[in-house]
Parts: sequence; structure tokens; C-alpha cells
Amino acid sequence: MAEQTQTTQAPRSTAPAGGFRGPRTGAPRTGGRPGGAGGDRRGGPRKGGGRPERVKPEFEQKTLSIRRVTRVVSGGRRFSFSVVLAIGDKKGTMGIGIGKAGDTTLAIQKAYNDAKKNTIRVKLNDKGTIAHDVAAKYKSARVTLMPNTGRGVVVGSAMRVVVELGGLTDITGRVMSGSKNKLNIAQATIKALSTFAMPKKARSEAVVVVKE
Repeated sequence: MAEQTQTTQAPRSTAPAGGFRGPRTGAPRTGGRPGGAGGDRRGGPRKGGGRPERVKPEFEQKTLSIRRVTRVVSGGRRFSFSVVLAIGDKKGTMGIGIGKAGDTTLAIQKAYNDAKKNTIRVKLNDKGTIAHDVAAKYKSARVTLMPNTGRGVVVGSAMRVVVELGGLTDITGRVMSGSKNKLNIAQATIKALSTFAMPKKARSEAVVVVKE
């Protein structure tokens, strides 16, 4: 007769998977943040009433291009960043600035300061557009701007950035040259809109607030 073998399984352990944890007690847990969800580390309420509100900047800004440029000196090559920035308040004021520095943050700040010095304020009509067609040329870039009625902003390239930051809502624009340089196209757009720019004296009188 064939021998019959019987296997027996070892009894399962009743101990927890993480090892022996000891007997449970009735004391509450103390692993949370002291002071509760709204308190500080010492258990008291927070002071100051939260973070201060962020101040809204005077102009909105948008970067047109960032390039890494190289300058050859006697000791070798020095790298820096060149930034072209467009700013505007969407109420008729706009400007273009250029900044160069070894850090992109510093270059953007320089471009912003340069753009504030070169801002223009365009006189818009009640429809949010210019009065008539205008064309301008800056270096190799040629642009044409035309008012439209209810068609919105129909422009492209860097022109769209300048027009939207300036607050124009119904305008059509075309780049008449083969240039794709965003700086030249933006400068040509600013030059074309300068036809409707208010003089500096009128701009200063417009921003004066009379105190009673």
C-alpha cells in the first residue's frame, strides 16, 4: 500500500504586522499640530489676520522675446540675456523696453524700467479703436493698422501683444514686410500708434487728481 502523508499548517500569529505595540490606553493622541488647526506652536491664536493683500501693478507686462547673447572679450566669452518687454494698462498707454543682464530676472526688470520711460498714450474713440488707417516702418518691418466695427482684434505676431496691452478692442493689422523680428514689428506698431498719441502735457493733466 502506498504511504499517505499528511501536512499540517502552522497556526497564524495573532501579533500585528508592525510588531508588538503594547496595550491600548485611554489617553488621547498627541501627534497633531499644537494649538489646533488655527493656532500657533504655543497653542494660542494666530496674530496679524493673515497675509497682506498684493498690490496691483501699474502696468501689465508680457515678454516678447528672450535671447542669450555673447560678447567676446580678451579673457574669453561673456554670456548675458537680452529681453524685449511690452507693457500697458489697457486704457491707451503702452510701451516697449529692452533690458540686458547676466540674470533673466534682472534683465526683465531693466526692460520694464526702459518701457516705462518710452510709453505713449493713445487717444481712443468711444468704440475702443483708432480714428483712421495708419502705416509705419521701423527698420525692416512695415505694418498697417485699420479700424474695424465689431470684428475684434484681428492682428497677429507681436502686434497683437501691443494692441491688447494698449486696450484697443476693434482693430485690424497687417505686417506688410517679410520681417519676423518681434522687436522691429512691435516698434513699428508703436510708431504707427504714435500718430494718435497725446502730447506729454495733456497726459500729465489727464492723470492729475483734484483733492477737495
